[in-house]
Amino acid sequence: MGVPRPLAAAASLLPTAAAWLARHRRLRMALLTLTLVLALLAGGWLWFRQSSFVAIQRVRISGVHGQDAAAVEAALTQAARGMSTLDVSDGTLRAAVAPLRVVREVRAIPSFPHALRIEVLEQLPVASLSVGGVRTAVAADGDVLGPALLSSSLPSISGSPSGAAAATGKHAADSFGEDAADDAAAPAAGQRVGGATLLAELTVLGAAPALLARHVERVFTGAEGLTVAMRNGLLVYFGDDVRPHAKWLSLARVLADQSSAGASYIDVRVPSHPAAGFPAGVSPPDASTSAGAGSAGEQPGGTESTVAALAADLASSGEVSSPASASEPSAASPPAAETTAASPSEAASSSQAPPPAGAETSPAPPAEGTASAGTSAGG
Repeated sequence: MGVPRPLAAAASLLPTAAAWLARHRRLRMALLTLTLVLALLAGGWLWFRQSSFVAIQRVRISGVHGQDAAAVEAALTQAARGMSTLDVSDGTLRAAVAPLRVVREVRAIPSFPHALRIEVLEQLPVASLSVGGVRTAVAADGDVLGPALLSSSLPSISGSPSGAAAATGKHAADSFGEDAADDAAAPAAGQRVGGATLLAELTVLGAAPALLARHVERVFTGAEGLTVAMRNGLLVYFGDDVRPHAKWLSLARVLADQSSAGASYIDVRVPSHPAAGFPAGVSPPDASTSAGAGSAGEQPGGTESTVAALAADLASSGEVSSPASASEPSAASPPAAETTAASPSEAASSSQAPPPAGAETSPAPPAEGTASAGTSAGG
């Protein structure tokens, strides 16, 4: 096989080019000088970008919270100390925190000559998943973070080995396979749980405001759909994981309304029309009764103390406005609802007994003993 024609043509030109350069001594010297200068500049650049003149001396890390915050900051700082502002490696930083499951992504922003800012995107645990009697921490998107991140403050959810299986996304190779044995343990750290029910529960927990999330004991699916059980007995009916932020906001506004004191459940399945249900024999307080009790310094008991404690947390944080101001709808949230209740005389004159907790759903008009947004049980 002969030499290709383009290569043969180029080879035939080499002697001609060499002869031409030999006749032009100045041009030859200029090209040689340029080559040496470029080589020196390249070597100088490689030396300078690794020199102490641009070495990273100050590292500022943001976005880190929780019990692993110190470990994340230490790992990132140590990895960054070996870099310069002209040679920052995101891959090296990610590798440094790879054993720490709470870190989802890192982004490095150098500032010449000696500073580096690192932004951390976390995936904090939102629930304690129990599978086959084994517990492990899980993030809102279903990533398994491992038992090391378990804490008593995490709400619990339950699943079966087959129900916790998934084989999609970036974790497909390490996912908890659907053909797992029935006696398999909980999925290991780095895997991802699946199943529509589990993922819906995690979505709701991931959308919970911090002040309310710490009061959640467990999440389960019951007769009213997806249900959140607070630590002191209050049940919150979410129904599903659609518009979870709107439902949490609706719950917060109902809790901030004094007329919800004593409720055994709150239904936020339709965020714009929440309903508060009361146990048998308990009448919903009207605004004047609630205000009078509060001014007299009386301490509520039972479920009322649960609602009062949640409302106090919300009020002290300023996250939820008072019912009067909350009644004004905004473009960013569903219309707020004021909970109105039947008066004690109306409740006494009714021949129908108050419904048990969970008997009423929203947005249907509530029966006696149930307070619903914008609807009076007596009217």
